[in-house]
Amino acid sequence: MEKEKIHLLKKELSTRGPKELIEICLSLAKLKVENKEMLTYLLFDAENPIAYAQRLKQDINEHFEGLNLHYYYATKSLRKVLRLIVKYSRFTKNKQGEIELLLHFGAKFLATIEKDTKHYPLLGLLLRSLNKSRLLIQKLHEDLRYDYVQEYNALLLSSKKHYLNWEYQLNKPELID
Repeated sequence: MEKEKIHLLKKELSTRGPKELIEICLSLAKLKVENKEMLTYLLFDAENPIAYAQRLKQDINEHFEGLNLHYYYATKSLRKVLRLIVKYSRFTKNKQGEIELLLHFGAKFLATIEKDTKHYPLLGLLLRSLNKSRLLIQKLHEDLRYDYVQEYNALLLSSKKHYLNWEYQLNKPELID
């Protein structure tokens, strides 16, 4: 079965009636959980993506509170949190909210994970989130960038002080001027 192009799907959807569109949306929502989450976001939360990001911060806090501190299980759980952030960014396409979530993730990571950890995959999660937030901050407009740059640089400096094995990592994040 071949997939149709988006513009053909759009054209076909414009010819359908409202009741048919509702049925199509509901059948998509029943198909996958992610489709249902996307539909929920579009219907109820799309007007205020920053408030949605604040609710996701609460979810992130709950994940960190229930975190098993063994390095293997912590890595698995934190990957799940990062997948939640990636899903949010796909739904909203809002760089500002994604930056807030990534910086919040970094701050909670520093507060929770032990200083003497030598598990590189665990430290790699923090490094990749900092690198991604740095790239997103650089794409922001200058008016919005200042506060995030301050928060990012503070988080990066405290990460360097906090973790003993930081210097052995490749692709270390850099300060933003």
